[in-house]
Amino acid sequence: MKPFSEACEENKTPILQILHRLFTHHRTVLEIGSGTGQHAVHFAAAMPELIWQTSDRVENHPGIQAWLDEAALPNLQDPITLDVGGTWPDTRFDAVFSANTTHIMSWPEVELLFQGVGRLLNGGGCFVLYGPFNFGGDYTSESNRRFDQWLKNRDPLSGIRDFEALDKLAGSQGLVFNEDIEMPVNNRILVWSRMKGL
Repeated sequence: MKPFSEACEENKTPILQILHRLFTHHRTVLEIGSGTGQHAVHFAAAMPELIWQTSDRVENHPGIQAWLDEAALPNLQDPITLDVGGTWPDTRFDAVFSANTTHIMSWPEVELLFQGVGRLLNGGGCFVLYGPFNFGGDYTSESNRRFDQWLKNRDPLSGIRDFEALDKLAGSQGLVFNEDIEMPVNNRILVWSRMKGL
């Protein structure tokens, strides 16, 4: 039985609208934290020109694989094992996409995420990060404040991250901030890019 995320089902269409524009000139995409696999199937089907590489911790592979097997898309790659604190792939990619990951990680893991992206992103490539974020230390909504409290009650090391802190990590990896895109349900898409030739 395939795993199912209601949140993925609700946000996949608005995210795709943004990815269509951002990934126009890219060929290979690494998704960090593919979760159930729903996003990967939806995006790869809508953008057949992309090679979409799924990844996650090994315990999530069977669920991702169930979605991939059913979709049988030629441009959708079987999940590779990627834990930000472990071994990263040697392959480089034109783009990296990650949804709803930084707020469930500890801060040291977030640092490792950006370091890994910095190593494998091609020049001219972009890093697209979706989720809830704070700005200037403030929540963008009351629901995000409640969600952050819920996260910290579950795991004190997790929580909604400040954009400014994330941007500093990106800058340390040679990534330049491009866009902050408002999304439904108090989420956002943040986009960083690497200059060509780097």
